Amino acid sequence: MATQTQQSQSRNEQRSDGDMQRSQRGGNQAENAMQPFDDMYNYFQEYARARPDVVALWCFGIGFVLGWKLKPW
Repeated sequence: MATQTQQSQSRNEQRSDGDMQRSQRGGNQAENAMQPFDDMYNYFQEYARARPDVVALWCFGIGFVLGWKLKPW
């Protein structure tokens, strides 16, 4: 089983590979620099892997509130 240090190094390598692929695609430099949706998505994935219990509780809470507010009667 991989240690946490090895896992974080692997994630960093994956990020740098993705950054290289984005820069090799060409195009506008500003287009490559600002990708807030991708950044937020990657951050959320890392957070969910690190703390799945917190993410599950948030999903349950949001679902509970939405179900309570959207009931048909």
